[in-house]
Amino acid sequence: MVQKAKILLVDDRPENLLALEAILSALDQTLVRASSGEEALKALLTDDFAVILLDVQMPGMDGFETAAHIKRRERTRDIPIIFLTAINHGPHHTFRGYAAGAVDYISKPFDPWVLRAKVSVFVELYMKNCQLREQAALLRLQLEGSGGQAGVAAKESAGLLAELSARLAAVEEQAEALSKQLDDESADAAAVATAAHLERKLTGLRRALDALEPGAPGGGLPG
Repeated sequence: MVQKAKILLVDDRPENLLALEAILSALDQTLVRASSGEEALKALLTDDFAVILLDVQMPGMDGFETAAHIKRRERTRDIPIIFLTAINHGPHHTFRGYAAGAVDYISKPFDPWVLRAKVSVFVELYMKNCQLREQAALLRLQLEGSGGQAGVAAKESAGLLAELSARLAAVEEQAEALSKQLDDESADAAAVATAAHLERKLTGLRRALDALEPGAPGGGLPG
């Protein structure tokens, strides 16, 4: 059973955190509060998160600086960041958000449904990644413990690989459908950046799965 995904909410105003919790509670995931950039970085030291909602305007360490720290850490550099801001300073301000590593940039007041939908995409991707990693780890354990039963292990591994590949293919189809929808709707830079992030993640997963195939470098049964 895959555990609930954790979503990090970073804002110095308690009322904003409360509003985010109200909007995202329908996703039925674990919501973690942080009232400053420093507090967010501490939370990221111990927990894994599916996505980070990060306020730009905060006293002390602002959102841009917090994101820079997150992207410098190997453990956290791939966590999607959605910037939230109450001030629209124009294209240059938005570009700074993307340059800091954000996958999306949303101005307040935002549409609750849109925000929830965007967060749900990253939660679903995170959950799929967790499932694939767990199944790949199980496959490796079965291969390593097969001993002299190479034939049986090969059949079992082929079945597991097929299941993993099918599950990943389903996610790839969803991502492809999302990309086509974005093209049809002439999506803005934020949506395009989100889709590109998903594609990079899926490409990495497909590459890792292909490496487990028999005959691949480092794949198949251990020698």
